[in-house]
Amino acid sequence: MDVQITEGRFVEVPTPEASGMDRRAFGEFVGPQGELASYAIGWTTGADEHIGRISVGIGAGNPGGATIHAVVFDNSSEYAFSLVDEPFEQVPEGGPNLTAEQARAHEDLPFMWWVADHAFARDRRAQWMRHWLLQTQCIQTGPVFELHEPILFVCNDVATNLWQLLGPTEAGPDSKVGHLSHAIDEDQTLLDVLDLSPDEAAVRQQPGGPWTRQVG
Repeated sequence: MDVQITEGRFVEVPTPEASGMDRRAFGEFVGPQGELASYAIGWTTGADEHIGRISVGIGAGNPGGATIHAVVFDNSSEYAFSLVDEPFEQVPEGGPNLTAEQARAHEDLPFMWWVADHAFARDRRAQWMRHWLLQTQCIQTGPVFELHEPILFVCNDVATNLWQLLGPTEAGPDSKVGHLSHAIDEDQTLLDVLDLSPDEAAVRQQPGGPWTRQVG
C-alpha cells in the first residue's frame, strides 16, 4: 500500500488586527504498513515573521505517543523545518506535546519528519503555504491581475522561472508579475494544479471547471 494523505478541515480567519489571514489545515497520514499519523499546518499572511508552522502527532494513547512542533521557513529557495518548544495545534493521532529537546531524543522523530515531508508533497494546502513561504512569482495578464478575467491556463514555466496565469485574453504588454500565493488567495481552485511539474501546464474551459493537463 502506498502512503495515503487525506486532507481534513481548513480554517481561515482574519487576524485580530485585520492585517492578514490566519490559515490552518489538518490532515491524516496512513503509511505503507498501516502506520497512522495526523498533522496540522498553518501560516499567517501579513505577519512580520514570514514563517509557517507544523505539528505532527503519532501514537495517541500509547506510551510512545507524541506530538512534535516546528516552524517552516525558506532555506535557499526550498522549505526547511526547525523544531520548537511552543505547541502549535493538537492533532487526533498525537500524544503529549514534546519540546524541541524531547523531540530530538524521540526514537520516532525520523518517521514524523517523513510524515511532514509527505504532507508537504501531497496536501494542496501545504503546497499553498510552500509557495507563500518561497514567495513564488507568477506572471499574469492585465485582466487576470485586476480580477476582470478568470484564470483558464496555468503553466510552471522553467524558461522564465515564473508561473504563468492566463485568461481568455492573450498576454500583452500589460502583463503583471505578482506572487502565486496571492493569486491562490483570490481563486482557491488553483489548489488543484499546484503540483504541476516543470513545463507542465493545465487548461480549463471555464472558472471552476475541470483542469486538463498538458506538457510543453
